[in-house]
Amino acid sequence: MAITIQMKLNEKLYLRDPQDTKLGRKIIQHSILLIDEIGFESFTFKKLAEQTGSTEASIYRYFENKHVLLIYLLSWYWEWMKFRIDYNTMNIQDPKRKLRIAISAMADTSRRNTSIDFVDEDVLHRIVVAESAKAYHTKEVDKENKHGFFLTFKDLARRIARIIKEINPDFPYPRALASTLLEMANNHIYYALHLPSLTDITVEEGNLSQIEKLLEDFAFGLLERRSETAEKED
Repeated sequence: MAITIQMKLNEKLYLRDPQDTKLGRKIIQHSILLIDEIGFESFTFKKLAEQTGSTEASIYRYFENKHVLLIYLLSWYWEWMKFRIDYNTMNIQDPKRKLRIAISAMADTSRRNTSIDFVDEDVLHRIVVAESAKAYHTKEVDKENKHGFFLTFKDLARRIARIIKEINPDFPYPRALASTLLEMANNHIYYALHLPSLTDITVEEGNLSQIEKLLEDFAFGLLERRSETAEKED
C-alpha cells in the first residue's frame, strides 16, 4: 500500500503543483520513466504527452519548460533525501553515526521502506546520477538561484554541514565537504557505470556499498586529519 507523502517544493518551480492532481502525478511518474529511457536531451513535452495520454498544452499548465521540470524532479529527490536523513537520525546523538546515515542516503536514497505511488525512487536516482549537473551548470543559474530554484539542494547541504560541525566544530570547510560528498556520490556512480577508468569503485547489480565506503573514507579521513593537526598545533 502506497504511503502519501507530499514534498513541499518552491512554488516558482511549477505553474500548478503536480502533486495535487491525478494528471500532475501522472506527468511526474511518466517524465521520470521517459527521461530515464531516452535521456534529458531527447525528452520533450510532446513525447511526454503521448506517454500520459494528454496534450502538450496540458503539461505546459504545470511546467514552463522541460528544464524547470528537471529541476522539480531533482528537488523532489533532494527533499526525499533530506526527509530520510532527518527521519533516520531523529533520535541519534552520535554525530559520526549521523554522518554515516547521511552518507548512506547520499549514495542511494532509492533504498526505502515506504513507497510513493507516482515516483519510482530507483529510476529517479538514476536520473539524479546522470542528469543532475544539467540543472545548475547553465547560463541561467544565477537568475534561477535568485528565484530559489536550488533552495532544497542548499538546505540539504546545510543539514549535512551541521552534522560535520558536530563531529569537529573547528573544521573550516563544512559546507565545502557537504557539497563535495553530494557531488562525489553522483559522479563516482556515473564513472563506475560509464567511465570506469576515472574511479576505483565498481557498481555491480545495483550494489552501491563501495561508493558508501569511498565517501566515508574521504569524509572521516579528512575530519580526523584536521583534528590531529589541530591537536598538534595546541
